[in-house]
Amino acid sequence: MIELNDIYKIYSDGDSEIRALDGVSLHISQGEFVAIVGSSGSGKSTCMNIIGCLDIPTSGSYHLNGSDVSCMNEKELAHIRNRELGFVFQQYNLIPKLNILENVELPLLYKGVKAHERKQLAMNALERVGLADRFSKYPSQLSGGQQQRVSIARALAGNPPVILADEPTGALDSKTGQDVIEFLKKLNREGTTIVLITHDNSIAEQIKRVVRIHDGKIISDHTKEGEDI
Repeated sequence: MIELNDIYKIYSDGDSEIRALDGVSLHISQGEFVAIVGSSGSGKSTCMNIIGCLDIPTSGSYHLNGSDVSCMNEKELAHIRNRELGFVFQQYNLIPKLNILENVELPLLYKGVKAHERKQLAMNALERVGLADRFSKYPSQLSGGQQQRVSIARALAGNPPVILADEPTGALDSKTGQDVIEFLKKLNREGTTIVLITHDNSIAEQIKRVVRIHDGKIISDHTKEGEDI
């Protein structure tokens, strides 16, 4: 599903260079739940941007679901993002002037999905996260945990094979954050491939496969065998 091979992301800083990613190779199979863990500046966010087709590597190859996306232009990358990926961010990124249904519909609108089908897909996604009865509410009328579930519904609406969750619990209290993690686990059990970016070891400990990154390099890649996590 995800194949990063010898990925470098290098930024020039005057006479020196910064290796945000320094020869990263990572393969993630369909149906896996993987946590990429690292402190600030470790390279985990750059890794997520490459996986999410939000950036391209300086060198190396990246195949996503069989497509070589390493050298695609922005239009091609946008098409891949729309088709293959759903994004969940720390700050929800909901539009205050749109109600919940309209927020979930928005990516489908960009994809050119017709209005009737768009509404049905959005309602199905809200049903999956338990918020179908609140479809007419606005973000300000929901709790932080509910807003994050709306952002998950938005990511799910187009039925992407991969969900990228970037610090999805960072703006939540511990109990609400745990509820979000449990929901992501449920999605994974239903077959969605999930890549979770976090700096929180207490979250990483709950994920079956943990990839640790430091100074742009993968320093460990551990799978807990025989555990249903």
